[in-house]
Amino acid sequence: MGIYVWGTGCGASELFKKGLLKEHIAAFVDTHPIADAFLGKPVLTPEQLPIEEVELLLVASRHTQSVLSTCLALGLKRDVLFFTKNRYQLQDINAECITAAQLLGSSLVDKLQEPCQIIREPRMKYPEILTVHDKSQDYVRIKTLELLAASVQNVPGAIAELGVYKGDFARLLNLLFPTRKLYLFDSFQGFEPQEAARELNSEHCGTDFINAHANTSVPSVLKKMPYPDLIDVREGYFPFSAGNLNEHFALVSLDVDFEETTYTGLSWFWPRLNPGGYLLLHDYNSPDLSGVKAALLHYEMEHNTHLPGVPLCDINGTLVLCKPGVFC
Repeated sequence: MGIYVWGTGCGASELFKKGLLKEHIAAFVDTHPIADAFLGKPVLTPEQLPIEEVELLLVASRHTQSVLSTCLALGLKRDVLFFTKNRYQLQDINAECITAAQLLGSSLVDKLQEPCQIIREPRMKYPEILTVHDKSQDYVRIKTLELLAASVQNVPGAIAELGVYKGDFARLLNLLFPTRKLYLFDSFQGFEPQEAARELNSEHCGTDFINAHANTSVPSVLKKMPYPDLIDVREGYFPFSAGNLNEHFALVSLDVDFEETTYTGLSWFWPRLNPGGYLLLHDYNSPDLSGVKAALLHYEMEHNTHLPGVPLCDINGTLVLCKPGVFC
């Protein structure tokens, strides 16, 4: 079958957990491929797609509008495009795709696509963000970051992210803080298999998850940064990658999925977060990554304290922690 998947990350690997068979996939598509293969299949650029052979293109990217525009410009028809993420805006973007049910069956099709969501999105102060993440991205998380960036203008300190992956959120941090040092902490090798096996639910544990998160590199991340001179990449396993860094922070993004690493990140960053600063604890309410919430509870119990935070209704349930102080 001429079935292709657009995306080489977590969204793509999730399709196989839901029942899609790898042997049915001809190849993956990525705008900026990092490697020639992903999960044992070749990776093509959009220009390399054999248009006449495409029976179905499963789009596992949240960049719905930009991917749709590219596909139409390449000559693909709407009836072979099936979006597994953000399929709803004011109408169902998959309404014209009849091929998916014919090739995969209606039961699998229902599993592959997210439930419909319609969110009215007010104009953002920084329109540049929309050139990085189109309107179908995780709007709640992005808009919250924009507001937090404005609110810490008087809070001293650098910016940091632990858990960079492909650098999309790091790019937003760099964009919104054009005069501040941005520290990026990541192994850029994905998760250690032992850690993944220990922390993931058994049904989600496997090489696909690990391989999807390993699909990154320092050069590919740095290419996305609007102010690369402000970036300090700390490659390696945390906290060893921090070395003897003597720094305090105004805002930190903590996005490492698992309990042990999240706990380590909280233990290192929270004492170094300046009063009035924020720490974004990603995946706090994710049903598949319960270790994030457990790590926070562990930290609070060990230190006999409560870290004040506000939960967001974004895609993976971020918790925004605020360091009490004069600026908060």
